[in-house]
Amino acid sequence: MKLVPDTENILAENVIIQRIPSLTYRVQQEKEIVSGTVEELEAMKQAVFKILFTERYRYEIYNWEYGIELSDLFGRAKSYVIPEIKKRIEEALLADDRIKAVTDFEFGGEKESLEVKFRVHTIFGVLDIQRQVDI
Repeated sequence: MKLVPDTENILAENVIIQRIPSLTYRVQQEKEIVSGTVEELEAMKQAVFKILFTERYRYEIYNWEYGIELSDLFGRAKSYVIPEIKKRIEEALLADDRIKAVTDFEFGGEKESLEVKFRVHTIFGVLDIQRQVDI
């Protein structure tokens, strides 16, 4: 008598894997409104900015893989922050399976701020991103 069903071959038969659409609401930051929808590369641009502006572990609504850790970098020397922020940006963005690579980092900025420019290679195309970080 078998109490556990045989599931070994269930997934091998007629399984179709589909990617969830990237359709999302359009966030117009300059007007502080949400209206309409965007998808593919424009949706990815919003996703990247949302990840990079969400402090990891701060908000219960997000799982622990979402967002980026920046708060502990405040007050640190740029010589420490630059390689660390590169690693953290890559880790935060590559958690999204639609992002394939993060490349071409450039760093600049004033004394207490750091400007970071980089490219995000997504399944929909490439995004050039710029972020200002206070350190």
